[in-house]
Amino acid sequence: MEENCDDKRRCVVDGAVPAEACGGAPPQDGFPLPASLILGEILPRLELESLCSLACVCRVLRSNVSHALSILPSLDLSAFSMNGELLNHIFPKMGGVESVSVDCLHLDDCSILSILRPNIHELNLLKCALLSYEVLPSIGEKCPNLRKLALELAGQSLPGTFRFNLLKMLEQFSGLEHLSIKNRGTERHPYDLGAIHLFLPKSVTFLKLQPVNEKDAILLIERLGDDVEVLEKMATSSIPSQLPFTGFRLRTLSLVLDVITNRLIATITTSLRLLVELDLEDRACSEPKLPHDLTNLGLQSLGSCEHLTSLSIVRSRVNYIVSFKRVNDLGIMLLAESCRGLESVKLGGFSKVTCAGFSSILCSCRNLKKFEVRNAPLLTDLAFHDIDGVSCPLVELKLLSCNLITSEFVAQLGSSNALQVLDTNGCRSIADSCLEHISPINTLTSLNLGGADITDRGLSILGKANLPLTSLSLRGITRVTSRGIISLFSSGDRIKKTLSSLDIGHMPGISDRAIHAIVSGAESLTELCMRYCFHVTGMSFKTLASGRSDGRSSLQRLDVCQCTQLCDELAELLQRPCFRGLRWLGVGDTKKMDDFAMICRMRPWLTICFDGCEMGCHDGWQFHEDNNGN
Repeated sequence: MEENCDDKRRCVVDGAVPAEACGGAPPQDGFPLPASLILGEILPRLELESLCSLACVCRVLRSNVSHALSILPSLDLSAFSMNGELLNHIFPKMGGVESVSVDCLHLDDCSILSILRPNIHELNLLKCALLSYEVLPSIGEKCPNLRKLALELAGQSLPGTFRFNLLKMLEQFSGLEHLSIKNRGTERHPYDLGAIHLFLPKSVTFLKLQPVNEKDAILLIERLGDDVEVLEKMATSSIPSQLPFTGFRLRTLSLVLDVITNRLIATITTSLRLLVELDLEDRACSEPKLPHDLTNLGLQSLGSCEHLTSLSIVRSRVNYIVSFKRVNDLGIMLLAESCRGLESVKLGGFSKVTCAGFSSILCSCRNLKKFEVRNAPLLTDLAFHDIDGVSCPLVELKLLSCNLITSEFVAQLGSSNALQVLDTNGCRSIADSCLEHISPINTLTSLNLGGADITDRGLSILGKANLPLTSLSLRGITRVTSRGIISLFSSGDRIKKTLSSLDIGHMPGISDRAIHAIVSGAESLTELCMRYCFHVTGMSFKTLASGRSDGRSSLQRLDVCQCTQLCDELAELLQRPCFRGLRWLGVGDTKKMDDFAMICRMRPWLTICFDGCEMGCHDGWQFHEDNNGN
């Protein structure tokens, strides 16, 4: 090896080596011709992290990596939060990039402005905690050819400034097709977006807004659907050109509102009859009253959307414990009867709907692939009775916080040859017998048993099932001990090779022995959550740091929030050449931020969260402090 480098980032940051450094020949000539051709084919297909590793090998490879970066069509930095300095070093080398995704947790306006270019067609700016609204017009000016734009803003108490800059940005686009705007922290007082239609490009087919008032949403939808009848005539006309159309062609609508009402649904079905996907969530701050609520009549009107294949209607409990109390079995049956083409259904907060209503969807929607029900206190196993006789090819089944669901419903799924995702989080009557029924489902890749009444015996059964699980959540299972975790990885060989994500948070029976079994058994583990495991000590963290017996650790995300017995060497272990691939670490208030100041400077690609966020800071990121470690 010509040279070695402990810091992968520096190899890419330093840039290409001059030709004379390789003997006066172009970078590709550092290898024989066949090797250069092979590198030219392979390097552009690798991810950024792999390219960084290769750049550390020698100067010739560093030059080839630099060339590969210049022709990469996409850059995805959403898995880790970097600072502006690193971003400014990497991005100028990527002249041909057309798709960009960035975690902007530590990035300010100047950093974002440096990556904006006319050749970018897809831009995803996530967790923009430090961005001001003034950067929005610059996105429109510097990226006028955008086809997809997703923004996650932290939210500021400047509704007028936000609206002005948003509209100024939108008027710069001519071919935008996909627009997603999430303005966190403004849920209780959503901004007025009613005028957005005046500047929204007619090319938009996907629209996601969060949050928005119900009244503003109705006004917007009415104006988006003004020419829908003309568009329908175009679809059936033999000479479409004789029917000029200047309206919107919206296919997907996703809204987070203050309340979902009959009037809102009626406006959608009247104005957007060509809708394919509809996603509605409300976060009420009080109990809705008629006529400002959803009833059976509103659900029935969805039958007018003949092209609808995906439907999600959820009443969230974020602000207030509330449900759709004016919808019963009749409303769900009418929906199932009129929307038989549904392939994905998600219903949350329908407290008055029983098994009869939910089973009607399974029976009527013969192409149903995804079915999710949450916070349904009247849903029982009977809804899945004789599901073997139903032809719908379920791929995902999620039943969340449905307290009457037991292990018996899984018995109906045992013969499934398509199910890949099963989630029963919060269904506390799920017991060990459930895992006996799950064992034959050899297509299952994701399993969530959070809060179930599972014991060590159940995990032994799961380990022997030989399932290709990549994601497993056991959060909140209080009867499982370290012995169960050990049997999980000692009983079966397949889970050792396939499991990449494991959640054992809020499990009081977990100790250092369990962590040792996980580290030595799970060969492909990249995410581990062990928050609120009070009996886990610093020894476990040392085990995680050292990795498996071969010395390697593939962990990218680790949550040790409120693991109060972690040793004082926690910060020291992070300074050593341990956890090389770690991108996110959640510590909560287990340690003081001052202890990690040096680590944040040494490892700018590592995000250390002190705010108790879930894995990857999906929740609460807008409240983070302005520092390198969150």
